[in-house]
Amino acid sequence: MLKLPSNYVETAGYKTHYVEAGSGPLLILIHGGGAGADGLGNWQQCFPYYTPYFHTVAYDMVGFGKSDSPDVETFPYDKDARTAQAIALIEALGEGPAYLVGNSMGSVAALGVAMQRPDLVSKLVLMGSAGINRKVPPAIAASANYDFSLEAMRNVMRVLTRPEFVIDEELVRYRYELLVDNPEKRKSFLRTVQVVIDSGGIYYEDEEISSIKTPTLIFHGRDDKVIPLSDAIRTMELMEEAHAHFVPHCGHWAMMEQPETFGRVTAEWLRAN
Repeated sequence: MLKLPSNYVETAGYKTHYVEAGSGPLLILIHGGGAGADGLGNWQQCFPYYTPYFHTVAYDMVGFGKSDSPDVETFPYDKDARTAQAIALIEALGEGPAYLVGNSMGSVAALGVAMQRPDLVSKLVLMGSAGINRKVPPAIAASANYDFSLEAMRNVMRVLTRPEFVIDEELVRYRYELLVDNPEKRKSFLRTVQVVIDSGGIYYEDEEISSIKTPTLIFHGRDDKVIPLSDAIRTMELMEEAHAHFVPHCGHWAMMEQPETFGRVTAEWLRAN
């Protein structure tokens, strides 16, 4: 596992954990909502492509990784809470506007920032992005019964990648250990999943997405079983400033399945005027 400087910052009444490296304009990486997800585990392979050009920050969403897990009885654990966290983080770091790269549920937070605070965002990259489909992805629905076992973690990673992808056992155990002995993280993960199910998905209205004028790159694996390619195409149609890069032989985790392609393409696009 990559070793990076680790820090905490106060955001919206709780602490957010993040890792960082590099120098330059602020680039924030927002992970997805799978079991055991966090900033380091999800984005470690991307840092070498970004840190020569950007101050690269990968944070743990509220309830994930080493960030706080507020009381599930009182904290909403919805997309608005995750957007508020991202906004508070950018403001706390004091280096905005930032480049935002989001995966899946993390893309929904990035979209929310672009809608609510476009002044804080220079460009967006949405990879395997949720936000358009008014259905609960099967992988999320299945997570409601997640049993926090090592084999269940392997199964999560199999769903998120194409069948022939070789699963990294070190990453399986890393993600497993973030949850197995942490009752608060287990509660916050299950609450996050239940909120998505109760809401009928994680989405914005078409007119909300169309309101975003931030330059955006939509990066999507053609074999994504979690978020269909048709969702990426529809998002591109709605966004006036959207570009797209669709990759064959790639599932939901482009940053792990094809890290060189993802890192090179997105870094070049982010740096371009």
